[in-house]
Amino acid sequence: MPRRLTLLALLLSPLLLHADNWPGWRGPRGDGVSAEARVPLKWGPAENIRWKTPIPGVGHSSPVVWGDRVFVTSCEELPGKPRTGNRLLLCIDRKKGGVLWRRTLLAAPLERKHQLNSFASSTPVTDGKHVWVTFLQDNDVQVFCYDFAGHKVWQRSPGKFYSVHGFCSSPILYKQLLIVNADQDALGYLAAFDKDTGDEKWRTDRPNRTRSYCVPVIAEAAGRTQMVLAGSKCVASYDPATGEQLWIIDGPTEQYVASLVYQDGLFFLTTGFPEYHLMGIRPDGKGNVTRTHVAWHHKRLPAKHAAYVPSPIAHGHHFYVVSDLGVLTCLETKTGRIVYREQLGEHHSASPVAVGDYLFFPDDQGVTHVVRAGADFRQVARNDIGEDCYASPAVSRGEIFLRGVRHLYCIGEGK
Repeated sequence: MPRRLTLLALLLSPLLLHADNWPGWRGPRGDGVSAEARVPLKWGPAENIRWKTPIPGVGHSSPVVWGDRVFVTSCEELPGKPRTGNRLLLCIDRKKGGVLWRRTLLAAPLERKHQLNSFASSTPVTDGKHVWVTFLQDNDVQVFCYDFAGHKVWQRSPGKFYSVHGFCSSPILYKQLLIVNADQDALGYLAAFDKDTGDEKWRTDRPNRTRSYCVPVIAEAAGRTQMVLAGSKCVASYDPATGEQLWIIDGPTEQYVASLVYQDGLFFLTTGFPEYHLMGIRPDGKGNVTRTHVAWHHKRLPAKHAAYVPSPIAHGHHFYVVSDLGVLTCLETKTGRIVYREQLGEHHSASPVAVGDYLFFPDDQGVTHVVRAGADFRQVARNDIGEDCYASPAVSRGEIFLRGVRHLYCIGEGK
């Protein structure tokens, strides 16, 4: 191979790796955007369903994909033992959909939760060698590390967790660190562990002691690596290597579920409860930047015009957010100007993904609304899997992995 082509291959290899795999919550960058060029736009019982596999128990966590393996978590309630369940990790053959192995990580009483939550809502994360999972056991957060053969490597508990709505924040990876968010109705914290050994590397207290369920997003912003999350009555940025807080914005409301996304030099926020807001935030601040770094802000919106649970998505110079009540809002990134609002499904819990010029929005009834990105609203498909869906999709190698309440589906061109 000529030297120029060899160098090009080396430069592109990390991008190709990311394009192949969907390693954690919302994919390679944590923002729902896939590097794939093409996936099916339409599917149904007789079209583009390569396989569907029954998943035992119930869970709203998303599938993650690495190579020829797909990982999902679930909770199977035990017959004859009311209010007790096995928390499960399953490894599935990506090619045929068969279960390669199943592990019961723990058996524990079922915690109190919101009716729209599940006992397995935390999405796993993997680096191709290990897979990490979090569950709640008697108000203790439990973090598990398993290898791809199904052997437990380590287990740690970073501390207690108290919330009337249950547990669901997914772990994320940053270099050698596994990071867990535990905003709660007590002393909240962020904790980072060595991903291979489970040794705790840093811990940061969170303000305001209020439950939230957000997964942080890590982005290169304003010339530095930032880990940004909303929750516990604030929006805050941290150095993921050390846990040091870089900046913070007070409010704009009490509780949060949706992750942020970063595009065109701004972090984009949708929230929440009890008030609904949309906000663009400049990332170059230090300390408390509530009065100085809010680029634009839509305040105290009707519930149908902002999302509490579904995370937003960015494409080009637009942000898109579908509310829990199914209204899709498109905004300009730089100005926050509302471009359009259109109704999709009746109720949405899953977060969307973007592939090429198309956005995919699953609703709770299992219908995925496919919308072409751009300033004009163009819905190109409505694809029904025939069962309810609360989990966000995964995208890998031209395939979409979609979890319904009873099955995991592999969607690809041809049968």
